[in-house]
Amino acid sequence: MLLAGCAAIPSSGPTGAQVRSQVIDDIGNLPMKLVELRDFADLPASALPAPVFAENYTPPAPTELVGPGDVLEIALYETGVTLFGGAAGSVVAAAPSGIDPTVRSQRFPPFRVSDTGTINFPFVGEVAVNGQTTDQIEVLLRRLLRGKSQNPQVLVAISEGLTNSVIIGGDVRNPGRLVLPTNQESLSDVIALAGGNTGEIKDILVRIQREGTLGQFRMSDILAQPEQDIRIFPADRILLVRAPQSFSVLGAAGRSNQIAFPGPSLSLAEAVALAGGSNPNAGDPRAIFVFRILEGQDGVEVPTVFHLNMTEASSYILAQRFAMSDKDVLYVGNAEANQPTKLVQILSQLFYPLVTLERVLNGNN
Repeated sequence: MLLAGCAAIPSSGPTGAQVRSQVIDDIGNLPMKLVELRDFADLPASALPAPVFAENYTPPAPTELVGPGDVLEIALYETGVTLFGGAAGSVVAAAPSGIDPTVRSQRFPPFRVSDTGTINFPFVGEVAVNGQTTDQIEVLLRRLLRGKSQNPQVLVAISEGLTNSVIIGGDVRNPGRLVLPTNQESLSDVIALAGGNTGEIKDILVRIQREGTLGQFRMSDILAQPEQDIRIFPADRILLVRAPQSFSVLGAAGRSNQIAFPGPSLSLAEAVALAGGSNPNAGDPRAIFVFRILEGQDGVEVPTVFHLNMTEASSYILAQRFAMSDKDVLYVGNAEANQPTKLVQILSQLFYPLVTLERVLNGNN
C-alpha cells in the first residue's frame, strides 16, 4: 500500500528510468532517439551549417557602373573664355603678356541619376549615363561641351552609389545605406564600415536577405569561423538583432529556470553548474538528460535525447566536450529512492496536527 501511494506523490517530473523507458517505447507517438553518452564517439558532431545562398549567385552590376539613384559629383575645368567659371574659381593667375592661361574650376551641386538613367547638365540638357563608367561619362560631357567651352576638362566621381550599396540596420552604430567601396567586402567588413555592433557579440544574430532568401549567422561564429564570414553583394539587406542563446532547466535540478549563455559557447558541465547541479534532496545525478531537435540528412527533424550518468568519473570529461545548443532542455530526473521518503513526509504533515492536539489535551488534563 505504501509503494502504491508513491505513484500519486507530487514530483518535479519523471525519474531517469521512466524517461528512458518512455523514449525507447515511443510513448506519446513522437519518435525520439536515445543516445547514451559513454565515450567521445557518442558526442554530437559540431557540423557547420549548410550554405544558405547559392554559390553561383550572380551579383548586380560592378562598382564602376552608374545606375538610377546614384549621386554624381562633377567638376569642370576651363581655360581662356569660360562658360561657367569666374575669377573666384581661378587656380592659376593670368600672365602679363596678354595671353590668358588662367584655369577656372566649377564644382556643381550633386547630380542624382533619375529613374530613367539620366542627369540634367547645364547648357547640355539631359545626358544618358546609365550603365556607364565615370571615365565614359567624362568623355561624353567633354564632347557635349565642345563648342560651348574652350578645352573643357571634366572629372566625375560617384559620391553615393545606390547600385553598389547595401542596407544595414539594427544593432550597429551607423544604420542606413552603405556603399561598398570595392564590391569585395565580407560580412564583417560591412559591419565594421557601419561603425561596428553596439551589443555584446555573443548575443547578436545577423540576418541577411538576398533576393528572397534569408540567411542567419551568429556574430560570434562569423568572427571565429572564416567560412561563415561570407561575401556581401549589392542590394543585400543586413539586420543585426539581439537574440541571446539560452537553455531551459527542468526537473529536480538546483533551480528550474531559463538561463542565458554567459559566453558564445557553453558546455554541458557548465550548464549543469549554472543550473545548481542535481538537487541533493530530490535529484538523481545518474539521470542527466539533454533534449534537442536535430535535423537529419533528409532534412527531417529528429527529436533526440542525450543521457549522461554523472556518478561515473568519465562523465565529467564528456560533459566538458558536450556543446550545448540554443534552446536545449536540460532535465534532471527525480531520484527513485526519494518517493517513499516524500510519502512519509506527507503522512507526517497529515498526522502532526492530531498528535499536537492530543499532547495539548493530555497536558490540560
